[in-house]
Amino acid sequence: MSTAPVTASIARLRKEFGPSLTIVGHHYQNDAVIQHTDLRGDSLELARKVAQATSEHIVFCGVFFMAESAALLARPGQKVYLPELSADCSMALMSPAPTVEEVLQRLNSTGRKVVPLAYVNSELAVKTVVGAYGGAVCTSANATAMMRWAREQGDAVLFLPDKNLGANTADILGIGEDKRHRLDIRGRGTRVDLAAADKAELLLWPGECCVHTRFTVEMIEDMRATHPGALVVVHPESPPAIVKASDAAGSTSFIIRYVENAPAGSTVVVGTEINLVQRLAKEHAGRVTVLPLRVSECVNMAKVTEERLEETLLEIRAGN
Repeated sequence: MSTAPVTASIARLRKEFGPSLTIVGHHYQNDAVIQHTDLRGDSLELARKVAQATSEHIVFCGVFFMAESAALLARPGQKVYLPELSADCSMALMSPAPTVEEVLQRLNSTGRKVVPLAYVNSELAVKTVVGAYGGAVCTSANATAMMRWAREQGDAVLFLPDKNLGANTADILGIGEDKRHRLDIRGRGTRVDLAAADKAELLLWPGECCVHTRFTVEMIEDMRATHPGALVVVHPESPPAIVKASDAAGSTSFIIRYVENAPAGSTVVVGTEINLVQRLAKEHAGRVTVLPLRVSECVNMAKVTEERLEETLLEIRAGN
């Protein structure tokens, strides 16, 4: 929760740093933090915006893999800071780089060319392995285009780490469930069923987002019953059954545009992280009623607080 002394302190520090500082925030940050950001967006937007920033200091209010990507894109001399180093991503932790490499070695050992496609919600070490095997990185916004590309590069695609985004993208491209195989990565990849994998066109890593897997079809049915005519939009990290039961699904930016374009007087039920849903509800109050499918918070995003942001700025000023 925002406190006046901390808010005022950050405002003074931002003024003191001037153009040498850029504060970046993901849409899932709470309002106390987001109010201080110069740039905000989803993963794709922030990757593009950070690459264009010219400030010496970039403070990234988000989770670890995002700040890591920003550091990779930073210009020479720029420094990237994450206010809370323990703000990790549970999904990203589900695909350790050594396991990814072992799995790819085993999958390609049969003579097939398996092209890895990593969701941006993964660690830099994983992205490095993916690149070494001729793969690429995608976001929820461009997953369809990137999976189409990856399919043209080899005999099969390994999508990681989000099984739900992979399956929902496969549905869009018409890749039947009989052509998919979910990998068993236990034992650091030693349990992969190579015979089953060789028969599949799409191999899915068994990762998922704890925020978006909390939604159920029953929740959607209850909201439709309580709010007749309501529109339901969800993030594609949600399970396929949730996406199919919704009116639309798309990236965080897609969801924001969906609410912006909703007819006046309509009710829009949003299935994504609660901070964004509540912000959309405030921004569109009086024109559109925005309701959460359920309250689902990212506990790691919540670790970046206004207090930690202030401490980070003070540490930068002190040269730490």
